[in-house]
Amino acid sequence: MSGPGAKWPVWKLALLLYPFAAAAVAINLFLLGLIAHSAGWGNLAPVTAVLWSVPLGVPAGWAAGRWVRRLMDEAAG
Repeated sequence: MSGPGAKWPVWKLALLLYPFAAAAVAINLFLLGLIAHSAGWGNLAPVTAVLWSVPLGVPAGWAAGRWVRRLMDEAAG
């Protein structure tokens, strides 16, 4: 599957983008914890946000992979 006409499958793109998607999820969870703390709820520690981002990064990585695949298909014409 190499060459100029080869298409990257969504799962490969999702695997490549997973670290970035999981990091974005961790940042968003931590900021959500800060907002919740300012509203009077308990706070969310950074380590807890990172631990929650590991499983929640999977669907985010898959969504990012599908988005990039669509952009690549659109750019290819």
